[in-house]
Amino acid sequence: MNLFTSDQRHLMEKLSANLARAAVSAQGAIAEQALRQAERPAALSPDPFHVAPALNEVMGRLAAQPDRLVRAQADLFSRYMDLWQTSARRMHGEQVAPVITPAKGDKRFADPDWAENPVFDVIKQSYLLTSDWLNSLVAEVDDVDPMAKRRVEFFMKMLTDAFSPSNFLMSNPAALREILATGGESLVRGVENFAHDLSRGDGALAISQTDFEKFEIGRNVATAPGKVVFRNELFELLQFEPTTETVHEVPLLIFPPWINKFYILDLRPENSMIRWLTAQGFTVFVTSWVNPDAQLADKTFEDYMVDGVYTAVEAVTKQCGVETVNAVGYCIGGTLLSVTLAHMAAIGDKRVASATFFATQQDFSEAGDLLLFANDDWLKDLEQKMDAAGGVLSGKTMADTFNMLRANDLIWSFFVNNYLMGREPKPFDLLFWNSDQTRMPKALHLYYLKKFYGENALARGELTLGGVRLDPGAVQTPVYIQSSKEDHIAPARSVYKGARLFGGPVTFTMAGSGHIAGVINAPAARKYQHWTNQALPESVEDWQAGAVEHPGSWWPHWVEWLKVRSGNHIPARDPAKGRFDVVDDAPGTYVKVKS
Repeated sequence: MNLFTSDQRHLMEKLSANLARAAVSAQGAIAEQALRQAERPAALSPDPFHVAPALNEVMGRLAAQPDRLVRAQADLFSRYMDLWQTSARRMHGEQVAPVITPAKGDKRFADPDWAENPVFDVIKQSYLLTSDWLNSLVAEVDDVDPMAKRRVEFFMKMLTDAFSPSNFLMSNPAALREILATGGESLVRGVENFAHDLSRGDGALAISQTDFEKFEIGRNVATAPGKVVFRNELFELLQFEPTTETVHEVPLLIFPPWINKFYILDLRPENSMIRWLTAQGFTVFVTSWVNPDAQLADKTFEDYMVDGVYTAVEAVTKQCGVETVNAVGYCIGGTLLSVTLAHMAAIGDKRVASATFFATQQDFSEAGDLLLFANDDWLKDLEQKMDAAGGVLSGKTMADTFNMLRANDLIWSFFVNNYLMGREPKPFDLLFWNSDQTRMPKALHLYYLKKFYGENALARGELTLGGVRLDPGAVQTPVYIQSSKEDHIAPARSVYKGARLFGGPVTFTMAGSGHIAGVINAPAARKYQHWTNQALPESVEDWQAGAVEHPGSWWPHWVEWLKVRSGNHIPARDPAKGRFDVVDDAPGTYVKVKS
């Protein structure tokens, strides 16, 4: 007697064939990866995160407090007993509240089966109980080195995130449904995506965050019209076409971070800060930093100050026939601008009339989790990687570091989508830009990590460049500082501490969202909010207590501040009619160089 219909038999045959096909493909991909990694034994380090010493210190302290361990274990056992009891009651048809629920905004358990299916609900709650217990156990350890504790906390969070049941095929209900619905084709596609990303990463898994084929620089991102009016070995200077009949006399010069490409300021017309600023009547210049190769390995932080900021300021003043500029620095570009302002103050250079900082740190004492990547062991690893690459740090290394700071959003969500679900990542211009990292010269990058993250030399008044000891307190230039409430790269607390270093008038603003969305938030989007407070009390908590919340973008508030410092209106400037001959059309050539 045949127990299955022909359609069911066909589905089972298809599923079996696809499972076998996926298994063979996976074996091949993993074998290829193993061979490539064997050629790079350094990649097989037993402690790639250099957490062992810190972990030994924290665990040693825990072992010295057996009463605390006993209480913690008893608490975990009690919570598991509660989970077993509520699960048993639910199996008998009772409506019971969960023992633990995911944090608000945790997308890993959004599928309805995580709550509706008793088996998956128990798996989810068991994971949440255990991961919360482990993370809390470490967080409550006392009498250990604070940085060692933070390092272990970060590692434990990475570890518990990695072992989420949503990241495994057999415990992810959505992935299992997809396999059945497609007869195993989703699994085959997932393995193919996995193999493709292994190949793209040359044996190291390079998870695709978007469809890279959908974007082209100069065609559908970085499209604001303009000209390259100056070029040296470190940057191209872009001047953008005016969109108003008159403009403010003082031009605006923006220094983006050299870690990324400048077009975060010009992704799409509707969210382009560059287009919005030209529409407000500003002559906008942007430095498009070079994507350096081994020939620039010896370029220093001082080189980027002298041949970067100083040279750009000189070029803009000559191009426009003016004596001063208003300058903007974003992230690490803002740190470089801060250093240059302190240097200018020391030598009496007053060509920067005002300075604006987006998500910029000057005081690195509370610089967030990136501090964990600036210890001696990490720096030695980085130096070895840069030496092996001819004296530059690969863009992928920086991308991986930033992705680790938000692993669930930037790593595991794509792991599940691409490999477990067998889907292609969606086209997303922001993630295309996020993956378009640049290389960095060895001398520059090691100096930055050591002097700023490691020694906090600028804030301590211990940084010397060009034979001058730099003091941010000597900077009398009016300063506007933007922070973002949820910034994980330049935390608002850290940015605020930097704001209080300057000696001149400071306007501090806090935006909603994070390091990118908090900055790139066009008013037309009507998203998020921002807070203002004219005072600058001792702590950011005091500042927040007296701040006023406003709906929407902070851009209009900044522009009103900027207009007061931008001079009278004059006829709009044509980039092709300035002091310099046009070198190229925007967005130029440097931005198109891939790492």
